[in-house]
Amino acid sequence: MGSMEKVKDDALKILGEFQVLPSLVVFDLDYTLWPFFCEDRSKREMPSLYPHAEGILYALKDKGIDVAIASRSPTADIAKTFLNKLGIQSMLVAQEIFSSWCYKTEHFQRIHSRTGVPFNSMLFFDDEDRNIEAVSQLGVTSILADDGVNLEALRQGLTEFSQNSDSSSSSKHK
Repeated sequence: MGSMEKVKDDALKILGEFQVLPSLVVFDLDYTLWPFFCEDRSKREMPSLYPHAEGILYALKDKGIDVAIASRSPTADIAKTFLNKLGIQSMLVAQEIFSSWCYKTEHFQRIHSRTGVPFNSMLFFDDEDRNIEAVSQLGVTSILADDGVNLEALRQGLTEFSQNSDSSSSSKHK
């Protein structure tokens, strides 16, 4: 069994531990799904993902959880080429890849209008604190993935997501 299959199995086990799952998981690209900045690379190169990223993506797909991208890249064309080369593009329900000064709130407004998924049903992974802070304020469960997305970050994300869901559903009963 390849490492991707192993990670996928582990990710599915983790997903199976939670009663409440996000409808949509959103990933940043640079230093979250892959270990580089797109603008430093050439379209001709073959990119590679962080070791756990692919298995996690396929586990989400198996679970029927949608995946989207929110990336503040100045080189959207390179990012999209790489997503294609990696075979991820077809898995995405939305990809907002553009340079912006407003952190990622604009990306999320667009993802929300494109998918109809409420912010509190989304889980977001990014490697930058300021994006995590900005997007959290929208009500999205946002997780800092310093070392790229991995199984540990996934577990943390799902744990925080279910805690957030508990608090929002219990507040509705009050």
